[in-house]
Amino acid sequence: MNKVDYMEVTVPNYSYVFNFEETFRHMDTKIWMTNNWTNGFYYCGIYMILIFGGQHYMSNRPKFELRGILTLWNTMLATFSIIGFTRTAPELIHVLKHYGFYHSVCIPSFIEQDCVSGFWTWMFVLSKLPELGDTIFIVLRKQPLIFLHWYHHITVLLYSWFSYKEYTASARWFVVMNYFVHSVMYSYYALKAMGYKPPKGIPMLITTLQLAQMVIGCIINVTAYQYLESGLGDCHISRTCATFGLLMYFSYFVLFARFFRKAYLSGKHRNKVGKKHYENGTAEYEKLKAN
Repeated sequence: MNKVDYMEVTVPNYSYVFNFEETFRHMDTKIWMTNNWTNGFYYCGIYMILIFGGQHYMSNRPKFELRGILTLWNTMLATFSIIGFTRTAPELIHVLKHYGFYHSVCIPSFIEQDCVSGFWTWMFVLSKLPELGDTIFIVLRKQPLIFLHWYHHITVLLYSWFSYKEYTASARWFVVMNYFVHSVMYSYYALKAMGYKPPKGIPMLITTLQLAQMVIGCIINVTAYQYLESGLGDCHISRTCATFGLLMYFSYFVLFARFFRKAYLSGKHRNKVGKKHYENGTAEYEKLKAN
């Protein structure tokens, strides 16, 4: 096990560090999140009332198209995710290359020692609140609101906020993976909203990336728990966080696998009678002409 004193860890040599990154003070954000993370439960409660109340309100009303706003929304989220990925991935790669896998799972230097990665990790956890806005488009456009969508949004927000206040070291993996998948996903949604028709295999690729993310998430949490149980080193993740992280990622894997089977492996999809893809978190049916 490659145990390194994380207070002496060097950070990646970024080509440029912005002022807002350089002035990031991680302890201020930790104090804020420690005092406020439970507010996430209130936000999720309001979210549930709004989306299901909104569905009831829209049940006898015509749907909204909202193409322009949807294009702007997805473009903003895609841009944010791409920037977040390019600013956090170098830290993970640097740690794996110079300090090893154990450090990447157990040492929270990505927050405490790297102002760039720390800032964008903070932005990541905060972004889970406005991302709830995805569901507004689903409700107003009268698209099917599946369990996977709202369950995923709620649990990610609560887990992200909880794990941040604990400086969960393994979170560096989750942040980088989620930024990457969202970079692809929201870019696809933005192009769709603009009226472009990306290759038909892109939705399947996105769901495959999501499944891979869940598998890696399970592996990271299991590994972290094993490090904790071994007692061979100081692993900065609580048993509670590792357990809930594993349960969360495994439940996502089951739900996304079920979605993948129904969307891409069912008889309807193979016969090209219809296609089902995950757009802004929901299942949307589109009529296709047979070849």
